[in-house]
Amino acid sequence: MVYALSWFFVASLVALWSLLAWVLHGLAVWTVSNAGTVSGVASEAAAITLPEWLAPWVSPDIAPWVGELLAGLGPWIDGLLQAAPALVGGLTVVTWVVWGLGTALLLLLGAGLHGLIALWRRGGGRAGPGAGSPLAAR
Repeated sequence: MVYALSWFFVASLVALWSLLAWVLHGLAVWTVSNAGTVSGVASEAAAITLPEWLAPWVSPDIAPWVGELLAGLGPWIDGLLQAAPALVGGLTVVTWVVWGLGTALLLLLGAGLHGLIALWRRGGGRAGPGAGSPLAAR
């Protein structure tokens, strides 16, 4: 009965792990598939300015540098967002690999639990000094 409970626990963990992988994969595919629709937004990042309450705390030399950095990164980020829908196939492969590794680890956990239960049952569940020692019987 204890073996069945331990494997039921492991099977439940595998089911939860599979559900989590499925939901995160679906969310990631949806996000990456729709990333191309927001590709024009990154080029508008150069128009971002510092809030008035933060301006006294920032050096006047840093503010223009950050603006130039954002203006230079805008086209690069737009290119990445336009290429993102092509990454969906690779994302599926990565999800399967991560799911497989996680499932293998959970099955190893189940095998370890099975072994621990076997050791516990072989000892007869006795406690105390020398309970599992064959020399204690002499």
